[in-house]
Amino acid sequence: MDTIQLAAGFTPLPQRIRRLLELAYNLWWSWHPEACALFQKIDADLWEEIYHNPVKFLREVRQSDLDAAAQDGEFLRAYHAVLADFDAYQVFDKTWFHRQFPDEKSKQIAYFSAEFGLHESLPIYSGGLGILSGDHTKEASDLGVPLVGVGFLYPQGYFKQVITADGSQEAIYQKVRFTEVPALPAYDAKGKEVVVAVGLPGRTVYAKVWRIQVGNVSLYLMDTDIHPNAPADRELSARLYGGDQEMRLAQEMVLGIGGVRALRKLGHLPTIYHMNEGHSAFLVLERIREYVAAGKSFEEATDLVRKTSVFTTHTPVPAGHDAFPFPMMEKFFDGFWDSMNISKDEFLEMARHDQSWGPTFSMTVLGMRFSNKRNGVSKLHGEVSRQMWHWLWPEGSIQDTPISYVTNGIHTESWLAPEMKAIFDRLLGKDWVLHIDDTAMWDALDQLSDAELWDVRNRLRAKMLNFVRMRTRARLARLGADKSQLDATYQLLNNNALTIGFARRFATYKRATILFTDTERLKRIIHTAGRPVQFVFAGKAHPRDEPGKNFIREVYHRSFEAGLAGHIIFVEDYDINVARYLVSGVDVWLNTPRRPHEASGTSGQKAGLNGIPNLSISDGWWPEAYNGKNGWVIGTDEESDDHRDANYLYELLENEVVPRFYDRNDVGIPEGWTAMMREAIRTVAPQFSMTRMLKDYSTELYVPLLKEMK
Repeated sequence: MDTIQLAAGFTPLPQRIRRLLELAYNLWWSWHPEACALFQKIDADLWEEIYHNPVKFLREVRQSDLDAAAQDGEFLRAYHAVLADFDAYQVFDKTWFHRQFPDEKSKQIAYFSAEFGLHESLPIYSGGLGILSGDHTKEASDLGVPLVGVGFLYPQGYFKQVITADGSQEAIYQKVRFTEVPALPAYDAKGKEVVVAVGLPGRTVYAKVWRIQVGNVSLYLMDTDIHPNAPADRELSARLYGGDQEMRLAQEMVLGIGGVRALRKLGHLPTIYHMNEGHSAFLVLERIREYVAAGKSFEEATDLVRKTSVFTTHTPVPAGHDAFPFPMMEKFFDGFWDSMNISKDEFLEMARHDQSWGPTFSMTVLGMRFSNKRNGVSKLHGEVSRQMWHWLWPEGSIQDTPISYVTNGIHTESWLAPEMKAIFDRLLGKDWVLHIDDTAMWDALDQLSDAELWDVRNRLRAKMLNFVRMRTRARLARLGADKSQLDATYQLLNNNALTIGFARRFATYKRATILFTDTERLKRIIHTAGRPVQFVFAGKAHPRDEPGKNFIREVYHRSFEAGLAGHIIFVEDYDINVARYLVSGVDVWLNTPRRPHEASGTSGQKAGLNGIPNLSISDGWWPEAYNGKNGWVIGTDEESDDHRDANYLYELLENEVVPRFYDRNDVGIPEGWTAMMREAIRTVAPQFSMTRMLKDYSTELYVPLLKEMK
């Protein structure tokens, strides 16, 4: 990094702590709490005010505070310890991938995704897909997988959620200032900023490429908000999943076609291309065009692309897959087929998917047909995907449809509460993070006493509830509440009550309001003498999803209903930061999707890692994890029915969940509950880690293709 180039606008760093700037520009800090703590120690209030963004922090921090830190012996010891770990991490050459596949480590895998959820200070993600991509990138760095990421750097990011006085969701878009986030312009070998061009109907659109360093992995993100693009084209990458279908098509052309061109300009020649969902599938067309331009026939080009492509589908609902009408494709790709040496009709047939309204060009079909490896994201989702896409391979049975599965996992260090990490460090040894997927290692949890496990649960619940109170107070202040209303938030919720969390995207199939199917029964459950129960909700609905926004409004209104007030709360503006508090602070993680519409889900995995049992429909990842001792299944494996599932939920709360939480021994510890906490960690931590997931991707998908390309 050229620190001289970066110096403008930053508070001058004393020589003794000058490497804080280098640290700020590598997202390694985002999964190392001790690195974040350095900035917090300098000015804790500013660290919260700028929402944990070290680049912005170093622009706004007072010189006197930096000077004081540079003279503080305790701070300098912490600073040098963090930098020693940072340096060791960057040069560590005995990573899992390097040891396991020494002949493949010099090859490269390009990972394309429409969104990357790395940290709350970079709001360029909307939900599960982005969080998974961010975790995938971090784990690739940890394991030494030779990966390079490609996506969009959205200048307006995803929206900030504001809940009005009547419970309505308002979407507020705030400009992301690239000088205030850990992103730098990407340069080519000649030191020039990389800008790529993509042809759209009647004009050319340009995208500037930015680089974000994620440990040892480079992530390249494109931005069309530059000169000389027309105003409409500057908006192309402004917002995540914004605009109409034509804008979506243009966005995906820039992602897939522009992304390949960006890699070329940067000097990258990946061996494997991994499309994370269909948004980036146009990269197939650009790669074929490249091979044809180099003298290959169309057939030879498609064979080469297929042999070096991986496609992951995340969507078990047909309507969720991007597909564009043929006339729109003809308009946007006019002449592109000529550069592939095929006819227009042959081009359109590459991804044909007939819908009730006519033929469409399906991004999923394109990705599936031109990949050698295809996968769903859980065992159940693999089965659903084989049924959905069997028509692409009609000669075989549904079971023979060539779509496998790799169940999603989570990046452990990003989602583990520091209080839990301290326990794991002591029990498992300081290098336990190098062996996360070793199931035998987690047997050491038997040495963890019930008293210590229960103590950390109480501390994390109190920490989370304090955060919820603070968030609620800030919202009420914005709405003009008086002092008595603001003061009342200090008594909001009960630190010792069974606290159940529901936080996720407010899509209707996730059934956030199923809890209110029989409100009188619910009131009896939460008001059982000596056994109070409370619920914390959070989540965003897509700005155009009116039914989803109605669900938010209902939860909000229920929080004021007689008999429910004081036991239900909705937390505004769900993001990575809010999630971090909830998945470590609640006692139970509630999940109620309409089976089998949850492809995988990972929020429950984050909760389980922190010792929180899941109370979930048998959907997504949960059927693979549930063993009768680590949580509860709502209902059966049959097709979902709202009233029946609600009844199952109430019965579990009445007969299993609440009694177990409040069944205490002589010293006030719920031994049955702590046993379930221990089992939740034991099953989730190794099996549903991103470590296990990325090893599966490497051994089952990446490396078999890499070995073929000698």
